[in-house]
Amino acid sequence: VQLVESGGGLVQQGGSLRLACTTSGSTFEIYAMGWFRQAPGKEREGVSCISHSNDTSYYPDSVKGRFTISRDNAKSTVYLEMNSLKPEGAANYFCAAGPTACPLVPAKDWYDYWGQGTQVTVSS
Repeated sequence: VQLVESGGGLVQQGGSLRLACTTSGSTFEIYAMGWFRQAPGKEREGVSCISHSNDTSYYPDSVKGRFTISRDNAKSTVYLEMNSLKPEGAANYFCAAGPTACPLVPAKDWYDYWGQGTQVTVSS
């Protein structure tokens, strides 16, 4: 399974970005899809997950109400809509594919496949 992220870039504080992750090589709709982020010098942290049946999870309290995850099975793509971005949201954002349901905690080991990441920079 190959995952390719897109949509990252430079945005001003308070602005919005929509990340996309397109998969190929397998049946997209059977996977739970997750978004993680990693800032320089920090651990990779889980941001959100959407199950094969569209149940969603958001892990850091800081993104709840501002980030929205969605999926389009016809396009084999998962999205992360990010609004009201803050400087601490700057990171390399990765998507991942794993078993059908989302984990209760955003464990990296849950996921089997990863993309290469897309960089998000937030200017203050």
